[in-house]
Formats: sequence, structure tokens, C-alpha cells
Amino acid sequence: MKEFIIRRYRSDQSATSGRQTVLRIDDEGKVLFADHQAEAVLGYESSELEGQPVHRILASRQDDPFAPANRHRIERGQNVLVTFRHKEGFFYTACLSLRLDVRDSDKAASATIALCDSSSRDSRLLRAAESSAGFGIWELDTRTNEMTWTEGMFQLLELRPGAEITPEQALFYCQTGQARVRAMFRRCLRTGDAFSLNLDIVTSQQKHRRVTLSCRALKQGGRITGLGGTLVDRTADMKLDRARQHANTMLAAVTSATSDLVVAVDLSFNLLHFNDAWARQFAETFGGRPEAGDNLSDLLQEFPNERRLMERLWHRAFERDNFVVEMPMAQQSRQLPVHEFHYQRLTNDQGEITGAVHVARRIEPWLNHASSEEYRIRHDPVTGLMNRKAFIARVLRTLEQKTHRESCDSLLYLDLDEFERFNDLAGSGTCDRYLRELAGNLGVRVRQRDALARLAGDTFALLIENCPEARARKIAQETLDLIGDFVFDWQGHSLQTTASGGLLILDNDVPADPEQLLVQAADLCHTAKTSGRNRVHAASAIANQTDDSVASKRVEQIRDALDKQSLILEYQAMRPVASPTWGDHIEILCRIPTTSDDETTLLPDDFLPIAERFDLAKRLDRQVIRQTLEWLGNQPLLEPRLKYCGFNLSLATVLDDTFADFMADALNQSPFAPDCFCLEIREAHATQYPDDVAVLCDALHRAGFRVALDGAGASVESYSLAARLPVDIIKLDRRMVQQLEEDPVQQVMLEALHRIAEAAGKVTVATFIESDDALRKVRTLGIHYGQGYRLCRPEPLDELTPAAVDLATGRIGG
Repeated sequence: MKEFIIRRYRSDQSATSGRQTVLRIDDEGKVLFADHQAEAVLGYESSELEGQPVHRILASRQDDPFAPANRHRIERGQNVLVTFRHKEGFFYTACLSLRLDVRDSDKAASATIALCDSSSRDSRLLRAAESSAGFGIWELDTRTNEMTWTEGMFQLLELRPGAEITPEQALFYCQTGQARVRAMFRRCLRTGDAFSLNLDIVTSQQKHRRVTLSCRALKQGGRITGLGGTLVDRTADMKLDRARQHANTMLAAVTSATSDLVVAVDLSFNLLHFNDAWARQFAETFGGRPEAGDNLSDLLQEFPNERRLMERLWHRAFERDNFVVEMPMAQQSRQLPVHEFHYQRLTNDQGEITGAVHVARRIEPWLNHASSEEYRIRHDPVTGLMNRKAFIARVLRTLEQKTHRESCDSLLYLDLDEFERFNDLAGSGTCDRYLRELAGNLGVRVRQRDALARLAGDTFALLIENCPEARARKIAQETLDLIGDFVFDWQGHSLQTTASGGLLILDNDVPADPEQLLVQAADLCHTAKTSGRNRVHAASAIANQTDDSVASKRVEQIRDALDKQSLILEYQAMRPVASPTWGDHIEILCRIPTTSDDETTLLPDDFLPIAERFDLAKRLDRQVIRQTLEWLGNQPLLEPRLKYCGFNLSLATVLDDTFADFMADALNQSPFAPDCFCLEIREAHATQYPDDVAVLCDALHRAGFRVALDGAGASVESYSLAARLPVDIIKLDRRMVQQLEEDPVQQVMLEALHRIAEAAGKVTVATFIESDDALRKVRTLGIHYGQGYRLCRPEPLDELTPAAVDLATGRIGG
């Protein structure tokens, strides 16, 4: 550390004239001190420079006073011209020199400690010590019976320093123990034995204080000539003791008021605190009632397995902030109830670990009798819901009674999204608590007739009995909304997630094996999860499936056709039934080729459910569109004739945000106008995901495509969808047309739906027209287009090729 004198330099002034300042800089180049002239010379106030590197005020590194060239010149007593940077940004030259009376801190300082001579001690030091430490010194001369006090004594009693007071009057400030103080003084005078005594006093301002009075004999020539000592304020300790006693009283009251098992231990497993509930359970389990201060390891000496488990859990509590486990107090007996143990680490004000506490709550309210044993067999131990075995039995019973039901049943398979991150964050015990509370919320919302089960881990299943499909879809969505809205608070964190679901509709002929139904529902759930999570994927159960071999074979055939781009495309024409219309109106149909001798192609009923289960539907939709556009690209004569080309969309495609962009890119090089292509969305999907369908319709319309609502009339929501959903075409459900001839109610419903569509400016199409009577009814009601075997059967797409015509200019078509 060196002190420098910095003086503004001008060539027309002498070396000693001009403004100057003193700067103290340590060996690392940091400014330690600057005098009040620093602002006039450097532009900085002293406080701005202190603690800053000296380079801040230098123009360059070459101006560093510690640089070798400058340092040698300065140490030889020479002045150095240095360029400084002013606070305002301009540069100037200053003369820098080493101060002559510098004290070099690099030289080791030597110091000694000696006993202070009390006669030479400054009285101000004593007063400062008494005031800050809260004590006073007194002295009694037995020869003159005079007592002297320092200022600290007067301050403790809140008296004016020097106030006249006798020893007897001083004793009046003691609340208790006046006689004891007199006796202790007499004994000290007689025997010379020192003493120390804790007293409660009341000051002159009526404030309560706790003090420690100490006394020792003062001897001269072997005789006791007086007494002396101190009076130390212990009020802070008194308040701390009272606060600790109050806290212990409150802790004992709180822990006694709960039936939970509460116990705290230190790092050596000594019992710091426990309530009666824990003591009773411990005595019942291990045969001895513990006492405060006992060591847990010693108490469990005769139970080595339980002692080792206990020590591992407490050591884990010392290492972690908190965690939760579920178990009985002892593992050796199945008769003990199961508790949820919450462990929490204890630390002091300095953050040091001092021990841990656990609170155990009983979560199994059953005793070990026959009924509770049956309950354990049929229910999940964490959530209390049905387990997989009981749920399978319930589904089997429902399937056996299905013939007596007017409505269909449904099976909802639920899988929590990204639940594993909860385990990484909070541990398995907290995850069990989350699942238990979530199951409680779900159980309240489930209909009385339905069955909710926890299958395993974070997967649940809900059997929805005797419920229409539309209502079952709503129940599935409401269940997902409930899971998404459920928030579990843990240690300042909000644990919240969503779920993906697979809704399996058990409408007509379904497998008799509940395990197969669960597998199909799980596949639908997987499709929902891979499609973006937080959604339900619904489909009807696949009948006559005895094992997974058929599904595996179908999946292989579908993937092979997709990889080879060998889908078999057919078309079915739509005919105008109300008025003649020119042009081709077709719907593209797909078949899957096979290599089996038993079947030549797979029909949609054979492969579509499999494609949806194994997340192949979206890829299948896109491949159908690509192959169709590729074929149309080779048919330029169809361009003026093709007025409508429809494609059926799966749910995975409907929920795909990129599908509209795919369609625009696929049609980019096509000579056909976008408005001749129509994408058909099922009414069931529009009912389940109205917002997603509306967004897709808008995106397709912006690209120039048309959209159709397929299967309208299957539910009461169809009338609302036909009016408000942004679609161009309403394709009526097959069941409305098939029952049209003999059911007058269906005629009224179909006519109403047609009028709603016309009022909204939309075109209607009647599907599955199989007879002349159905065609007449449809024509009478004014339906615009018809589709069915009565009008046109499906034909290979190649049959749509215009016929070849030989002209003088050459052949066209063909």
C-alpha cells in the first residue's frame, strides 16, 4: 500500500503550484482512500473512488504507477507525468509522486498484549462496557459501612446516576429473596466464600428484570475489609426461557390434541419431544413406555430389524428437507395399522442440522378381521379405489348383463401426463398423497352406478354403465378437466398435471374378455398421448378379437402398404337428387392390400380401428390424399369435370395443427382448384372437440378447401353443429336414412336438420340410400345429394378415367 500525491500539471506553472489530492492505493491497484480534494482534481468524490481499481481513472495501462518503469522512478523519489481520465470524459496530465511520510503495510507489524493497569484505565471505557454489556460494579467498605456503585448499577435499577440510596433501600427492588441476600452477605463476611445468585427485581420504572448478583470478599493484610461484585442483567435470557417454556407448552398442547404420532429426535436419536399418541403406540408395539431424553436406538435394542429401519429413515431425514413414507410402525406384524409418516429436518438459526421430526397419520382405518382382509384384496392400498382384479370382475359382470341394457356402456382408460416428474421433484411418498387426494376428488364426481379403479402407477380406469355415447364423451372430458384443475400444494410447490384418455365404446358386439377391452382402451389412450396429451381418443370396441395376433398382423399389413405407397383407392359417386348438376362428385375410399389367400383386401371396418389404436390413422389419411392427388395429376381431362372430391379424416388428423399446411403444400403443384376438395369430419369428433374442429375449418377455408360434417343426426348436438359450425356440407347419418321409410319421427328429424342446413347456406347429402323408397323420401324432403348402393357402388379409382376418343388431331382420354 502506497500513498501518492496527484497534482494537475501545466508547463507554465511551477512543480509545487496547482491543485493536488492524496490517493492511497493497495498493491493490487485498488483505491483505499482519497481525500476531499479528489473531486477538484479527478472529478470523483472520495466515496466514488474507494474500492475501485485505479485503472478507472487512468488513460491507459502505461500510466499505471505500479508499472515497472513508473514504479522504479517513483521509488527513487522522482516525479512521474501520468495521463488521467476525468469523470467528464476528457484527458489531462498530472504529476504523480510518492508521499515522503508513507507507512508501508507490507512490513510485518509487531505487537504485544500486557495486563492493563487499572489505575490508568480511562473511566469512559468502563462506562461504555457497562452500558453495552448490561452490568454494574458495586463495592462495600465494611469499616465505614459505605457502598459505592458504578453508573451501570444505577442504569440497571433505572435510577439517576448518583441518586442517594441505602443498601436497605436497594434490597426493596428485589421481588423475592431479600432475606436470602442478607444471609449470603453475612456468610461471605464471616467465611470469605464467594457466591452468585439469580434474582428477579422491579426497577424504579416498574419494569421486571432478571439479574445475577455476584459477591466476593475483599481482603487486606489477611483480613476482610469489604465486599465487591457485579450485578449482570439476564432479562434477555429470562425472556428467552419464558418464550421457550411457552413454546413447549404450546407444542405439548398441539401435539396432545391430535391423534397423529408426533416425535422429534436429535442427531444421536435422543428423544427431544413426543406426544402421548406416539408413546402409547410405541409402548403397544415394543412393550416399553419411553421417557424424554431416552435414546431410540437403545429402546429398540431387542428389535434389531426395526432399529436398523428406524435409523435409516432418520438418517434420510437428516439428509433431506422432508419426505413421506407409508408403513406400519413395525414391520414384524401385519396387525398394525398403516401410517403415513411425514419426516421433516430440523435446523437452527445458523442453518445447522439439529435433528428431525416426524408426524404419522393413520391412513388405514380397518382392523385385521375378515372383512378388512377382503377389502385389502379388492382395493388399492394407496387410493382406496378398486384394484385391477376387482375392476376386471366388475367389467365382466357388466358384459354378462349387457343384453338387458337399453343404452351402451363405455370404458375410459386414463394415464396422467408426465407424472414421473413429480416423483423426481417430491418423492414417492408425496406422489402417493397426490394420487390419494386426486382419487378422492374423482370418486366424488363419479356417478353412483359407475366404477372407478386404479390399475397401476398413474393409470386409472372408469366403467361408465348404461350411458349414451354422447354423454359418455362428456363424462370423459369432464374427468380430464377435473384432473387438469386439481392442484396439490407441497412445500411451496403446486403439483398439477393433465391426463390422456382412451374411451372405448361398448356398443354392439364386443369381446367377452375384459382384459382385451382394457388393451384396446389403453391403445386409444396411447394415441391421445402421442397426439398432444390432455385429450380423449374415442373409438368403438373391436369385436371377435381373441388375442393380439390379429391386431399385429393388421398393423404389419397397414405399415407395409404405407411404406410401399400401395393403398388401393376406390371412389363412390354422389348424385344430385333434387335437381340435375353437371360434373363428378366423388368420395375417396381406401382398401389395404394383403398377401393372404383368405382375403384380397382389407375393408375400412377391418383396418380403421386398428390404425386408430396404433396411431397410424394420421399417416393413413395423408397417404390417401397424396396418392389421390398423384393420380389426378395424370388426368388433365378431369380438371373441368371434378366438382367434389371428399376425404374422410380420422380424429388424429382433426387434432393435427399442421394438417391445413400439409393440404396447401400437397395441392401446390396440382392443376385442380382447392374448392373442389372437401375434408369430411365426423360428427362425433366435432361434438367432442368443437373448438379444435372450428379452428381446423377456418384454416382449411383460408386455404380454399371445403369442409363437410359427416354423420350428422347421430346425436342431438347435430342440430347445433349444423347451424353454427363453419362447414359447407352436411352429410346425414346412415341410421337416419336407413329408418326413414318406416319411422315418421326420423322423417321429421331429417327434415328439420335439412332446413337448418339450408337456412345456414349449407348443402345436405343423404348417405346409404339402398332402395327406391328411400330415394323417393330423400327427394321429397329436398335433400340436395344422395350417396349409396342404389345410386352408385364403389368403383376403382382408375374407372373414373375419361373414355378414349379418337379425333383427327389425335386421341384424347383413355
